[in-house]
Amino acid sequence: MERLQKVIAHAGIASRRKAEELIQDGRVTVNGKVVKELGVKVGSNDKIEVNGVPIEREESVYFILYKPRGVISSVNDDKGRKVVTDYFSEIPARIYPIGRLDYDTSGIILLTNDGEFANTMMHPKGEVEKVYVAKIKGIPMREKIKLLEKGVMLEDGKTAPAKAKVLSVDKKKGTSIVELKIHEGRNRQVRRMFEAIGTPVLKLKRERYSFLNLNGLTPGDARELTAHEVKLLRTEANKKR
Repeated sequence: MERLQKVIAHAGIASRRKAEELIQDGRVTVNGKVVKELGVKVGSNDKIEVNGVPIEREESVYFILYKPRGVISSVNDDKGRKVVTDYFSEIPARIYPIGRLDYDTSGIILLTNDGEFANTMMHPKGEVEKVYVAKIKGIPMREKIKLLEKGVMLEDGKTAPAKAKVLSVDKKKGTSIVELKIHEGRNRQVRRMFEAIGTPVLKLKRERYSFLNLNGLTPGDARELTAHEVKLLRTEANKKR
């Protein structure tokens, strides 16, 4: 038995808080009866409807994918390009990516059918640390690296403090490899941060998501997360909220 609002959030209908509002507004029925109390628990055989539409309940699944470059972080694409869910054709659950990686960015991306878990991972105040390695044009001075760490002004506001480290430089080619650790998830944020300091990204990879890394995986490989890994991710995200 689980709380009704949790089941609704898990189904991806809304966040748990929004699910509570739906219940209190009388827009949720259980076995044909309107439920307005937040403490109600439901079982696997109970029929739940939100705004008259039955919700579909699946067993929760969680995956990590090493997304290659040239793949869309979506469940479909109107231009017919390859999407991350194409790598899970044998999985019956209706999974979707948590957040996104740009088309031309490779690395770790998580997928699930657990709406509540996805919302927790993407919450602005609870997002976990993500580590990127970028090949950039130019060799940034220490002052530029400090700007990344303090936060740079973008068109949608100043970025939160980050951690940056130059891993290597190629003076002949005029390029550098820089590691950047952030916990935000704005659109194309890493690329825009480097552009803001005058060193555009040539190649970008997300190498770590919290404690998860790409060890043992090659582009296009995926594996299911363990129950312990899922628990640790929830714990980390909720600590920061």
